[in-house]
Amino acid sequence: MPGTLYLVATPIGNLADISRRALETLQTVDLIACEDTRHTRKLLNHYGISQKLVSYHEHNEQARAEEFAGLLEQGKSIAVVSDAGTPAICDPALRVVQKAHEIGATVTAIPGAVAFVNALIVSGLPTDSIFFGGFLPSRKTERRRRLQEVEEISATLCFYETPHRLAKSLVDCLEILGNRQTAIVREITKLHEEIVRGNLAELTEKYSQENVKGEIVLIIDRREVPDSRFQIPNSKSLVSRIAELEKEGLDRKIALKKAAKEFGLPRSEAYRILQTEKSEK
Repeated sequence: MPGTLYLVATPIGNLADISRRALETLQTVDLIACEDTRHTRKLLNHYGISQKLVSYHEHNEQARAEEFAGLLEQGKSIAVVSDAGTPAICDPALRVVQKAHEIGATVTAIPGAVAFVNALIVSGLPTDSIFFGGFLPSRKTERRRRLQEVEEISATLCFYETPHRLAKSLVDCLEILGNRQTAIVREITKLHEEIVRGNLAELTEKYSQENVKGEIVLIIDRREVPDSRFQIPNSKSLVSRIAELEKEGLDRKIALKKAAKEFGLPRSEAYRILQTEKSEK
């Protein structure tokens, strides 16, 4: 009979933030798969646990998944942990979970910390509907494309970001998403935990001048849904504004988008008004 694969959440900062069940699981499994054996050994040493560790990271994930599946078929029990937080959330685990299901092994989650969830609940931004996008792309073109994809989502947006990319990402967020309320949560649960709130314009200015360190979660408020009763008193005012922006050097798409935001309209509605005005000339 196949063994059990445990996905064990570990602390994201404070070593005390681990459950009794997680510790019991780590003490009793046959093998612990982890991203960095040195990092995980510090946690295990803290709690007097000496189970065997095997590296399992993005570069050997496929080969290790096959190896672990073979051990599970033999009835062995395996725990998968991340360096911090919950396995499979922006960390390896998916392939071995898929393999475990294929061979009929039991897959069990040992719940615990997730950085973006904890950052969200302390941010002061709405939590009733959220979108988690992992890390924003490192390349500007891809990052802006990604932000355009999530621009219309009516949910609080949650992203991970690195210190050296934060300032550039904030610029792109402001330009693509508009001046939304935002929280930058840094080093959550750690000694230098920090929550900085403001709109994207304020935060873009602040972090253009400031070097930051540590792990960062970016929490951005949902887009404002315009009142369906709102009517533009004169469609020509929108068209005129687009023309003004184009004269300032913006291309048609960006001018349309900017004018739509100024008038509190969805971009699609602004485009419809623009086309209607053209057809009537």
